Amino acid sequence: MATAAAAKGAKDFIFEWEGKDRNGKPVKGELRAGGEAMVSATLRRQGILVNKVKKRRSSGGSAIKQKDIAIFTRQLATMMRAGVPLLQAFDIVARGATNPRLTRLLNEIRQDVETGTSLSAAFRKHPMYFDALYCNLSEAGEAGGILEALLERLAVYQEKTVAIKNKIKSALTYPVAVMVVAFIVVAVIMIWVVPAFKDVFQSFGADLPAPTLVVIAMSEFFVKFWWAIFGGIGGGIYFFFQTWRRSVTMQKRMDRILLKIPVFGDLLFKSAVARWTRTLSTMFAAGVPLVESLDSVGGASGNAVFAEATEAIQRDVSTGSALTTAMTTTGIFPTMVLQMASIGEESGSLDHMLGKAAEFYEDEVDEAVKALSSLMEPFIIVILGGLIGGIVVSMYMPIFKLGQVV
Repeated sequence: MATAAAAKGAKDFIFEWEGKDRNGKPVKGELRAGGEAMVSATLRRQGILVNKVKKRRSSGGSAIKQKDIAIFTRQLATMMRAGVPLLQAFDIVARGATNPRLTRLLNEIRQDVETGTSLSAAFRKHPMYFDALYCNLSEAGEAGGILEALLERLAVYQEKTVAIKNKIKSALTYPVAVMVVAFIVVAVIMIWVVPAFKDVFQSFGADLPAPTLVVIAMSEFFVKFWWAIFGGIGGGIYFFFQTWRRSVTMQKRMDRILLKIPVFGDLLFKSAVARWTRTLSTMFAAGVPLVESLDSVGGASGNAVFAEATEAIQRDVSTGSALTTAMTTTGIFPTMVLQMASIGEESGSLDHMLGKAAEFYEDEVDEAVKALSSLMEPFIIVILGGLIGGIVVSMYMPIFKLGQVV
């Protein structure tokens, strides 16, 4: 019992070593061991004279993103499909990871699996990176002996989800970046450029046009209260996003508002539908019962409106209602999704039909992003031209007026 406990408590690390073989040729490599002495002893038995041993750095690094988990899942599924043992597959992925935090995470999971913990249980210890959907599918794969097949499904799901998120981010990044740059340009004009014009106009001693007086008054306000303007905007944005992240009530309210925003709301709605149908299709295809599948689907949609609708669907299905009937009752799903779900239920191919619906709405998101990008560019140019152009023209109006007098 004591030996087993000691073995379970032992923790291995990856060490990088350099040395010379029996022929004096320089060699180097990596070895998993409990300490430097163990590395040196192992290499001596292989006839290698060790010159340098150091533990691989696993601290620091950037935050682990969903894209990192998607790449790990794809690599793990590919290696298991090729017949690589699970622990060796973890070693290979951990060695290839460029992010020290991801390497540390994979090593922790490997340690748990090596001591007899199931893979799904090891994943559940890290809920920040592996959600209920991921853990449930891994557990179903282990129980059914089809872990590599379900890991491939998970990899496809993760890749599709990451792709949709990236498309939405790309659609939102451009207008936000332009607005920030426009605010900075306007602030520079108000704080430094307009006061210089004001001094010139005062030397003329002439009456100024109304637009010029308005811009000068705005400039004086900027110069006097620039700290309050920048502090108020920065603080307001910070507290808004902190409240949004921490308050469930705020999240639900914002999710409803976002779905109603013109242009962007339609994009977010299609994205939520695509993720909802993709998640349910993946879970159902893995053999997870429908009611249990719905546990993971609502949260995976990324929208509180769909999460609440999923809870209602789950209650109706658990009392004997058909999935399509329960979805229709919520009133938020498009007709096409309802028809595909109905056909899938009647034909016994619900996972396939929901997968088709997910593909359709993923393509719709792609087209919406392209349309939004082409629409936003002229719209932003008009707004910036009107704003900055209006300021410039109002500053030159007194000069034009003086030219007419002369």
